[in-house]
Amino acid sequence: MHGGQFEQLATTLAADGVADVLVPDLRGHGPSPEHRGDVAYIGQLEDDLAALIDANAGTDQEVVLLGHSSGGGLVVRFAGGTHGAMMDRAVLLAPYLGHDAPTTRPKSGGWAHPLLRRYIGLEILNRFGVTAFNGLTVVQFNVPEAIQTEEASGAMTPAYSYRLNTSYHPRPDLGADVASLPDVLLIAGAEDEAFIAELYQPMMETFTARGTYHILPNVRHMDAVYAPATSDLIKGWLKR
Repeated sequence: MHGGQFEQLATTLAADGVADVLVPDLRGHGPSPEHRGDVAYIGQLEDDLAALIDANAGTDQEVVLLGHSSGGGLVVRFAGGTHGAMMDRAVLLAPYLGHDAPTTRPKSGGWAHPLLRRYIGLEILNRFGVTAFNGLTVVQFNVPEAIQTEEASGAMTPAYSYRLNTSYHPRPDLGADVASLPDVLLIAGAEDEAFIAELYQPMMETFTARGTYHILPNVRHMDAVYAPATSDLIKGWLKR
């Protein structure tokens, strides 16, 4: 989706004076991106977030990154990357931790349609330093009809290139990226169609002890952003 997905949550956090909130449309997303569903190189989203922090964070101001689904995967990747020290805390809402993570249902529960043969081929080429084909699409999304109607303006991004998709999830050494996370709050819905909520905590705790975990009853994947309990939990955690 895009930054508008977080309008309700961001407004609630900002209105209560809990945080100064920035909600960007990430590169390749939003109403009018230069190249929808693509970036120039793997890792560009991390560089963009670092530039956003540099331009806006106050002196000695704590920096908290929040991401939902693939955005949560980006936060984990950011922690283990070049700019990881810029982040003081992290909030993960039903994060995507890679197609082979134990928390991920097959094809993300029907949400995603990966082009596996192409993806595997590009992975092999990248191991040999061949990146010329990284702009090819490797995953298409089965956008629910309700969201298609809501996003009639055409702001949805229905497919990702290899370099954008790779930029959105942790590196192959998932444990190293998870272990690099600072204090983290993870929230997921018990009825999540894309991920297995009860497996987040045991998987994460294999690599880090800096976690607080909540599973919300009767909450599905997209609803994790909008559930009233989500904003209440985040506010309480930030005020600690």
